[in-house]
Amino acid sequence: MPQFIDTRALNDDARNVAAREAALQQVSWPQNLAPPTVSYVSHGHVAIVGPADAIHRAAHQLVDSELASVTLIATQDDVYEASDITNAHYIACADPHLEGYLGAFHLTSRDGGESLSQASLGRDHFDAILDLGTPALLEYELPPPGYHRVTQATPLAQAIQDLQACIGEFEKPRYFQIESDLCAHAGRGQSGCTRCLDICPADAISSVKQEIVIDPFRCHGAGSCTSVCPTGAIRYALPTPESLDDYIARLLATYQAEGGDTAVVRFLDQETQASETTEAAGHVLDVPLEEIGAAGLDHWLGAIARGAAEVRIVMHDALPPSLASLVRDQHAQAITMLESLGHDPRRLSLIDAGDIATRDALPILPPLGERLETKRPHAKREALNAILDFLAAHGTPRETRVAMPAGAPFGTLDIDTDNCTLCMACVAVCPTQALSSPGQSPALNFQESACVQCGLCETACPEQVIALHPGFMAAPETRNHVATVKEEAPFECISCGKPFATASTIASIKQKLADHPYFAGDAIKRLEMCEDCRVKDIWHDMARDPNAQLKV
Repeated sequence: MPQFIDTRALNDDARNVAAREAALQQVSWPQNLAPPTVSYVSHGHVAIVGPADAIHRAAHQLVDSELASVTLIATQDDVYEASDITNAHYIACADPHLEGYLGAFHLTSRDGGESLSQASLGRDHFDAILDLGTPALLEYELPPPGYHRVTQATPLAQAIQDLQACIGEFEKPRYFQIESDLCAHAGRGQSGCTRCLDICPADAISSVKQEIVIDPFRCHGAGSCTSVCPTGAIRYALPTPESLDDYIARLLATYQAEGGDTAVVRFLDQETQASETTEAAGHVLDVPLEEIGAAGLDHWLGAIARGAAEVRIVMHDALPPSLASLVRDQHAQAITMLESLGHDPRRLSLIDAGDIATRDALPILPPLGERLETKRPHAKREALNAILDFLAAHGTPRETRVAMPAGAPFGTLDIDTDNCTLCMACVAVCPTQALSSPGQSPALNFQESACVQCGLCETACPEQVIALHPGFMAAPETRNHVATVKEEAPFECISCGKPFATASTIASIKQKLADHPYFAGDAIKRLEMCEDCRVKDIWHDMARDPNAQLKV
């Protein structure tokens, strides 16, 4: 582990400020010229849901509004007083159910499924919702656009104001792209990784026919799914992972070329950056993200590999709990990996928004002696492996596997090779080719650096001989090695001699079908024939005994 040094002697803040400003002028923040968007259309038909007295108090504040209609839906007590609102409607529904988003909210009664918008307005949907009931109609950390609820942070007056602003056509970016071929969620009817489903604070992700689908109308772009996705199947689009990594690399390189010392890269969201009243110290280089979840441990560790002395991730109280938990979990994984690779884990830290002293503190260690210069590959795991290999080459990696936080996508497999039949079901479902077959002869290969611990191989194995073994192996020669787990000579067809399976596979099939009447007597030999010879043998039997076809 490197020794601490006093970096204060290396830093001149005025020089660092000048270097940072020069770098920011020369290196532009990556932006999509025409990002894809989704559109909401709202005509101002709103529903206010809750106890009768609460919805009437809210309705009195909408007397002079320009809303197209207001439907008061009483969940407790009867609607007992008239309203001065033009186009007001009244319904009692003790247990309403809500789905949708701005311009397309569907409110129904749970018992009969009656559409409350049809009953009150003759329309298929409401455009916006004000929820005054307990419990909330939607319990999401990030509810969909158009859903308003009075909370400690959002008083009634603010909620009413937001409700009145819901008329018109609105656009927002499609924050994500999905590359289904890389997804480890499912394969050939087997279920695997559910990390994105478990983490989304907006509940905008679902599994439809075993494919991950993101509803762009409910998505807030929090970034948690792209950070937690181990394969890069879900990619943040504003900016893309490659352009963000390239920005960080060019910013650090330009800062150093302009005379800056011991740079600290600080990841924070744009809202936090805008709220700061004092400028950061000269050695602090900000990466202002749309959402803090848009960058994960691959970008944090990548910044260290590309020349940052230290990386700091800014947390604040307004983060959705699931997103805050994700960032802490990714941080725990990253510092475990750093330490295992032989680097001081204090190169990477979480800091609180508003903690100016920690924000501006000089790093304890200088940057690594060299910088990773290669461009980031498109595949997320390939990009992370390049960073880990660089850090291993400039550290003292451990030779033993280290434990990782629960759910981390790193580890190996325990395979019972004595009972493995080399059926290759695991190879067929592996989304990252961590498991593979050379093709020339029956063999099973495994590469740990490609394994994301999705579990598809474990569930697909008909012999149940595969078990996940989580943990991180820092030594590149072990992590990157393509090891042959099992190899057998091919089994040759007893009729034509063509190799078509393995001896263990044939033995397993014969054992399972020994009592099947179709393979009674000499017919069991058909299992030792290739597919062509098996068909020929059946037809020869039919030619000798035409009644045999009745048994097929």
